[in-house]
Amino acid sequence: MASIKGRGTSPEKSVRSCLRRLGVRFRGNVENLPGTPDFVIQGQKKAIFVHGCFWHGHKGCRRSERPETNRPFWDKKIDGNIARDRRNLRELKKEGWKVLVIWQCQIKDESKIMQRLLRFAEK
Repeated sequence: MASIKGRGTSPEKSVRSCLRRLGVRFRGNVENLPGTPDFVIQGQKKAIFVHGCFWHGHKGCRRSERPETNRPFWDKKIDGNIARDRRNLRELKKEGWKVLVIWQCQIKDESKIMQRLLRFAEK
């Protein structure tokens, strides 16, 4: 698992590309905020997370099916990620941040992602 990247993933690159094409100014991987959001629109206090369906347990997504082997390990790992994500979102919202979560499986439809990002950035 040490070779699993946490930054600069393909889904992140896709979202970064969309934000740039929309002309949205952002900072990436802001470490001083809860959960280290993948993208932050600083002046508007908006944070964007790009979650991998498997690692973050996207409900109802075929990519989030857990392996049958070593099931207790994977249940503990992924359930811990889900709990941490909820905690981080709650903390950000408490501090007045608006949060958008984009799932890996949603990125395949770029036009919908562009629309979501545009609506989120404009509000």
